[in-house]
Amino acid sequence: MADFQDSLAPPSSGSNHSRSMPVREDCWTEEATSTLVDAWGRRYLELNRGNLRQKDWQDVADAVNALHGHTKKTHRTDVQCKNRIDTIKKKYKIEKARVSSSNGIVSSSWPFFERLDALIGSNFSAKKSSPSPPVALPLSYRKPPSPATAMALPQKRSAGTVLDDGYFRRNYSAMAAAAAAAEAGEDEDEEEEENEEDEERVSEVEEGEREREREGMRRLAKAIERFGEVYKRVEGEKLRQIVDLEKQRMQFAKDLEVQRMQMFMDTQVQLERIKRGTRSGSNDMYS
Repeated sequence: MADFQDSLAPPSSGSNHSRSMPVREDCWTEEATSTLVDAWGRRYLELNRGNLRQKDWQDVADAVNALHGHTKKTHRTDVQCKNRIDTIKKKYKIEKARVSSSNGIVSSSWPFFERLDALIGSNFSAKKSSPSPPVALPLSYRKPPSPATAMALPQKRSAGTVLDDGYFRRNYSAMAAAAAAAEAGEDEDEEEEENEEDEERVSEVEEGEREREREGMRRLAKAIERFGEVYKRVEGEKLRQIVDLEKQRMQFAKDLEVQRMQMFMDTQVQLERIKRGTRSGSNDMYS
């Protein structure tokens, strides 16, 4: 059987798509897929074959990235792992139907068939119902015979009916395989659309984060600008107060010097008067 990556290959030029699809950057290698199946299978069994929650899928993605997510291109998210497991389940159902329709004659060479069969094979068998033909087979129109003809040729009519039933049984497997291939193509398209939507959502989230970062930088710049203005006003007010204080100090020193000189002059005048009074008293005594 072809490599499992064939299920992820872009559709050929002869498909219903009018334009060629580019090669997706999130293609899974067989090794990464094997690690994913192992990690998911362990968690699936731990939950008693129950559905995994978002935290469980994140643990599965961490297990895959620990071995294969060394680059941004190969890093897997929980959503990508869940989509990949869904695709693997659909692939398994197709293989299971093909093997079952062959009555054990055909065996699957898909490398993940046995592991998926051990994990979800019982669920698939329980849910399986009597299949109806996926595509209605065109039956040739037969004109109903007259009663006389019907009585005359009973064996011929029975042989024709047996022939139609045998033809249907022989071609049922081929029709089922064709329907399964068509379903696989639809599943691939759906997975591609889901991955594109996931990438768009991731891009929107990253753009939102970048916009929030830019908005935060703008707010920070405005806050720094306002702080600079406040600091400038405070420093200007401080300088003005220093100038006023220096003026007051100089005026006080000037007034103090004037008062000191005034007191000195007054003291000199008093001393001179005392000296003159002393001289006058001495002259009167001698005279």
